[in-house]
Amino acid sequence: MKIIDLYTKKTGPIFSFEFFPPKTQEGETKLKSTIGELKSLNPGFVSVTYGAGGSTKDKTIDICAEIQTNFSILSMSHFTCVGASRDEILTTLKHIQSKGIENVIALRGDPPAGTGKFTPHPKGFSNATELVEFIRQNQLPFSIAGGCYPEKHPDSPDFSSDIANLKKKVDAGAQFLITQLFFDNQKYAEFLNKTKSAQISAPIVPGIMPITSFSQIERFKSLANCSIPVELEEKLTEVKENQAEFLNRSLDFTINQCKELLAMGVPGIHFYTLNQSRATREILETLL
Repeated sequence: MKIIDLYTKKTGPIFSFEFFPPKTQEGETKLKSTIGELKSLNPGFVSVTYGAGGSTKDKTIDICAEIQTNFSILSMSHFTCVGASRDEILTTLKHIQSKGIENVIALRGDPPAGTGKFTPHPKGFSNATELVEFIRQNQLPFSIAGGCYPEKHPDSPDFSSDIANLKKKVDAGAQFLITQLFFDNQKYAEFLNKTKSAQISAPIVPGIMPITSFSQIERFKSLANCSIPVELEEKLTEVKENQAEFLNRSLDFTINQCKELLAMGVPGIHFYTLNQSRATREILETLL
């Protein structure tokens, strides 16, 4: 089944989850437990990330296939063009197809840790739009998603350039978009207005991640494309030594954020789970 059909034929918002490939056997066991715990919430689909530099691509594909086979949940593989030639990309895409996976999210991807700035493969692609074009040119029967940034892609010089590039990606064949995580719904609303002005009609699904530890705040603040509202940061900082109260305040914020988004008529919500079930389950059980 193609994920785009869920959005075009939907009778309500589509809830979905993101996971990442674990590095250890213990992590793999934990992921299977998490998937099992979240399955009862009837997600429309789940996605599985690539490691930086495409380092986990084989494991990503295997996990996607296993989720579909063993858990009967539609899966979408992340797919990046980092460090790969066109021939290698085509081979991997055909491998994904052979595993019965019909959905990919096409991303430029992050360079391997410690290597700094993204450098295109000499026989590869420099951005996600070129990757989307390549998939379509080769007539591979995938439903293709793309990423987007409500607070601007960190490599874009300005918002106008960012929206223009996003328009090219959708015109190339990206059928729906999932946002980078954000905490300010006003920024998402303003971003939607920019995309509508650019005549981008693809569904734009908000990506949401609850803050579950104080260390995450500093990490998110270091991201150029993800701001944290001052009021939220102050409320969480007040209780940074009390994990239970910290989590209660964070989940209350995220639940209200999601309720506001649903009231805006979003096509769905994509939860970045970090392979943990508790926070996502508590949020979604409140929303359903």
